[in-house]
Amino acid sequence: MADVDLAALAEKLRASNGIAAKHDIGGVTARLGVKDKSVPVGDDCAALPDGDGYLLFAIEGFMNAFVAADPWFAGWCGVMVNISDVVAMGGRPTAVVDAVWADGEAGAAPILDGMRAAAEAYGVPIVGGHTNIRTDRGQLSVAIVGRAKRLLTSFDARPGDVLVAAVDHRGRYRAPFDNWEAATDAPADRLRGDLDILPQIAEAGLCLAAKDISQGGIIGTAIMLAECSGVGVDIEVAAIPMPSGVSLDRWLGTFPSFGYLLSVAPDNVNAVLDRFAGRAISAAIIGAVQPGSAVSITDGSRRILIRDHATTPLMQLGPTEDCR
Repeated sequence: MADVDLAALAEKLRASNGIAAKHDIGGVTARLGVKDKSVPVGDDCAALPDGDGYLLFAIEGFMNAFVAADPWFAGWCGVMVNISDVVAMGGRPTAVVDAVWADGEAGAAPILDGMRAAAEAYGVPIVGGHTNIRTDRGQLSVAIVGRAKRLLTSFDARPGDVLVAAVDHRGRYRAPFDNWEAATDAPADRLRGDLDILPQIAEAGLCLAAKDISQGGIIGTAIMLAECSGVGVDIEVAAIPMPSGVSLDRWLGTFPSFGYLLSVAPDNVNAVLDRFAGRAISAAIIGAVQPGSAVSITDGSRRILIRDHATTPLMQLGPTEDCR
């Protein structure tokens, strides 16, 4: 990797719209009065104790500009990103439902076609939903249920852990957004096999904490993980694997179709990396979980703060005990 202007990179990351959007979570949860309920707020899914495991429940809504620009892929993502949320918590998806708004059947068709293609590829059925095709614009939200035997959470990263990034590099950017698309032309059996990596890691007791890399990219996701776990994180930028021809600043803000951060005890890290390597998924140690509340980037000699969640919380969910 060429020499990195760490200060310029830090400034760009601090100004990221993808990270800033996560700031809205706190105000909404406060208004709904859900922060202090029994189910933790701030994770990828709501995890509801159920028998000998957990029922996982999540929903995703999509930006109007994204749905308008690429409605078929928006439909695909409606299924895919919900599946990613379930998998990030060590779960396996069961079924999805959707809510679609469009201007007539022709407006709804590409969204629905994308959803159907993803559901068939991943083997997760669409079992119902809500449709309004008498509106002037396309909008989409999709919800999912799944199950986990043993949870991975956003609340259990511990000082002394290493931070692992696992991302499928076998893709390309889907213009004009920073979405790294590595799924739509992948064989269905490969997609389904890859989904089982994190549940297997959870069930083997190799890891306690994970989060899917979302719109905030690697850095935004690390900030959310750190805030919920009440820890700090140092990210070594030179250690981050990247696809050929991609710049570091863009990659750090990328939303990959398959991408996760895991907080792993050093004794387990080789076993975790081997699980991803066995599926040809790029995975590497990219940093360290530290005591404190600072999320920083480093090049080995310099260290620059991106956010201190104690003084400037991102999700505004309060102290760690409230985040749980």
